[in-house]
Formats: sequence, structure tokens, C-alpha cells
Amino acid sequence: MIYKGKVHKVGEHVDTDAIIPARFLVTADPVKLGENCMAGLEEGWVSRVNKGDILVAGRNFGCGSSREHAPLAILGAGMPVVVGHSFARIFYRNAFNMGLPLMEVDDAMDAINDGDEIKIDTATGRIRDLTNGAEIVCPPLPESMSKILESGGLVGYVKQRLEGK
Repeated sequence: MIYKGKVHKVGEHVDTDAIIPARFLVTADPVKLGENCMAGLEEGWVSRVNKGDILVAGRNFGCGSSREHAPLAILGAGMPVVVGHSFARIFYRNAFNMGLPLMEVDDAMDAINDGDEIKIDTATGRIRDLTNGAEIVCPPLPESMSKILESGGLVGYVKQRLEGK
């Protein structure tokens, strides 16, 4: 999968309550959740996001509770992929289960600045900053994970497998 968009960069140890505060967990609708994405970090943060923009995160992104709503909020805000230094283990699994690809780049994320435009190729693991020319190579998404993402997440993948597709 290829993604191209403007970067919205957040810091380290952004927990799931910052991604989508508990007071907004009255729905599982990604669009409704997306309206309040990152409200625990900064009220109105999501107003700067356009469909297709890309979230770039520091260390341990998604730490905290095992809230499936967090990746749904990111997707609902219009951000189809997250690039990060590192991810909390449960968030990593929940993200792929919900259909949100994550690209782990360690310290290379420092080459990407807020507001830059980047292009990501998940099959090759290549991330190019179109603004400053930086190139990052990270592990590509395994084929098994890509199939889950192409199905819209784990539920869609299992349904397709059960239907024999």
C-alpha cells in the first residue's frame, strides 16, 4: 500500500486516553471517534487534519489501556497510517486488528518534521520525506499483516477466510 500525506507529529508516550479520552467512548463509530481524536492531548487537535494526512509519533505510542477505540479514532480522523519510533504492544496489535497500519522506524522518525509531506510504501518499508528529501527504510509489512489490512482488519479477514475467499 502507498500512502502520501501531510505529517502531524506528536511526542513520546502518548497514551490511548490522549488519543481518545474516555468521555468519548460512547460509540464505536470511527467517524464520531475521529471527531475527538487526540482531544486528550489538545482540544481541537483534529481540526488541523485533512483526510489522508499521516500521524508521526514518538516512543511508546499507544501506551495505556487496551482501547480498540484508539486506532478507530485515528482512522476516523482520516489518517490511514501511523509512522512511529515505537508502539505499545497492545496498541500495535489492536491497530492491525482494526485496519490501521503502523510503520516502526526508531530514531529515524527524527528526520520527519511536523507539516512535511511524506510518501510511504508499506510493501518495501520505504518512507520518503518529500519536503526535505530524507529517506527512511524500515521493515516492510509482512504479507500476512498486509492481508489483514486489505480486508479492513481482523474481522474482515476472518469473514473472508470463512467464506473461502
